[in-house]
Amino acid sequence: MQTERIKQLNEKAKSLDALGIIKLVFDEFGSKVTFATSLGEEDQVITDMISQVAPKIEIFTLDTGRLYQESYDLLAKTQKKYPNLKFRIYFPDAKAVEEMVQTKGINLFYESIENRKLCCGIRKVEPLKRQLSGVDAWITGLRRQQSVSRVDDQVIEWDGGNNKIKINPLINWSLEDVHAYISKHKVDVNPLHAQGFVSIGCAPCTRAIKPGEDIRAGRWWWEQPEQKECGLHNNLKWKGTKK
Repeated sequence: MQTERIKQLNEKAKSLDALGIIKLVFDEFGSKVTFATSLGEEDQVITDMISQVAPKIEIFTLDTGRLYQESYDLLAKTQKKYPNLKFRIYFPDAKAVEEMVQTKGINLFYESIENRKLCCGIRKVEPLKRQLSGVDAWITGLRRQQSVSRVDDQVIEWDGGNNKIKINPLINWSLEDVHAYISKHKVDVNPLHAQGFVSIGCAPCTRAIKPGEDIRAGRWWWEQPEQKECGLHNNLKWKGTKK
């Protein structure tokens, strides 16, 4: 693992804002860093930042085949708004999806955690690994406040599951910080957010949250909070804080 490199990058990142962090990692990795967007509010903020300081960073999203129409509309709108950016869409392996649905059913994810993780693995994790195979580092829109499983995440850390350096420019931001940036810079967001959706993923697995509910309550609401990861962000990590 590139422990020393991560330590050095985190030291440099201490004095930088999110824009500065994005520029830092582009200067460090160049074409070997990529940004994974789910088209959520945080990711739309990062897309806007990339357009300002590092437009050569490739942006990609995973089309699971089960997204809301509003998400597809937002993707099209975002591509038109930022013609200087390169967007790439990755799809799951068709044969793997066909076999899964044939053997487990179209809505298998409601029946068990194992089934849900299988679906996420085929529709999301495998396409992600395919994209990351050609880079050294990837940028995400993770924030600590999003989930109990993310409270220990750092600005720059080691993603042991993918063997890549992972950069989280907004990790210390609050949701209020995100909304303030969106308002100030007129960033386009999914209209479902205005209907109570905080986190937006696949349509069968995402719902609006009720007043007083945790912000991740709308994701896989039939599972316990500590289980609510799809496999993209729950890999073994080295953070430089423990021996």
